[in-house]
Amino acid sequence: MLVFWKPKLVFLATPKTGTTAIEAALESLAALSIPRPPPLKHTSVQRYHRFLRPFLEDAADGPFSVVALIREPRDWLGSWYRYRQRDGIGNIKKSTKDITFDEFVQAYCRTDRPEFANVGSQARFLKKSEGRWVDQLFRYEDIGTFVHFLEDKLNCEILLPRLNVSPAGSLDLSSKTEALLHSFAAKDFEMYATLQPGDQ
Repeated sequence: MLVFWKPKLVFLATPKTGTTAIEAALESLAALSIPRPPPLKHTSVQRYHRFLRPFLEDAADGPFSVVALIREPRDWLGSWYRYRQRDGIGNIKKSTKDITFDEFVQAYCRTDRPEFANVGSQARFLKKSEGRWVDQLFRYEDIGTFVHFLEDKLNCEILLPRLNVSPAGSLDLSSKTEALLHSFAAKDFEMYATLQPGDQ
């Protein structure tokens, strides 16, 4: 999470949407940066509005705009799957090394997810109980539009490094699993579909 004081802008770090690179590029410009631990780095919209927004807006004597990124849901899960295939993962129960992507997605769509597939939901991260609660939401796949938005707000050129990139891996799904995912993660797909490339 990054807080920019003068433009009154808060960037919330949706997991697996390039947030490590964004924070590396912009941390020096932020009044407040929370790069770790993960529960604080990835503060959800609901937690931000409940705990941090009142404090920030009281200190700044005014409201902040909240921005975030969202990734195409199948691709987002693919990033999680490939990330958890890396060597040296801390908790072996979170490893997907001997699991196919199809098996990973089927496990994700269970109510009793095993640890390796327990990666949350972008829709839950980005919404309160009713309605979207970010001021501007950008597609990860159209990150250039997001960078231009930040350049205008922060009045500087931004060059994003390549950091925390997931290893390559097969992301094949059966038609049955694909249909299951679209049904199970319908809110994520619906939220993503509300945005068009170039939206601001």
